[in-house]
Amino acid sequence: MAVVNHRGDRILLGRSKRFPPHWYSTLAGFAEPAESIEEAVRREVYEEAGVLLGRVVIHSTQPWPYPANLMIGAIGQAIPEGETIDLGNDPELEDAQWFDLETVRKALRHGTNLGEPAQDGYQEGDLRVPPATAIAHQLMTAVCDGFALNSGSKI
Repeated sequence: MAVVNHRGDRILLGRSKRFPPHWYSTLAGFAEPAESIEEAVRREVYEEAGVLLGRVVIHSTQPWPYPANLMIGAIGQAIPEGETIDLGNDPELEDAQWFDLETVRKALRHGTNLGEPAQDGYQEGDLRVPPATAIAHQLMTAVCDGFALNSGSKI
């Protein structure tokens, strides 16, 4: 789940306790029985980060071999009064932050090789993100390329 702020100039990324230093990703969760994908995205984002979403758009899917699930990538937009991060609802995340899109673009170019040295242009302490094979990477790229928002227009 890629989450953009109401202005469309920042993306919410979370950091699991098991991630190496400086690594952040989009949020993730599961749909409950009888719950739409859009409802699941809103619920999971609130549970994990305390952020309230308005519109949610399905972006893409990715097969997930174990246990034979389908990952559904969605992009949601926070409502103006719902952007305050609160990690107190679910102990899953160690941290969550709003990152400006240029910081995320730089990470997508230079900081994506998990378990390997970063690419040229990476400076120690910069944001690191999942590799291009991950749906999280694809969602971040889509947001940075304007899929969700263009010049302040809403999704």
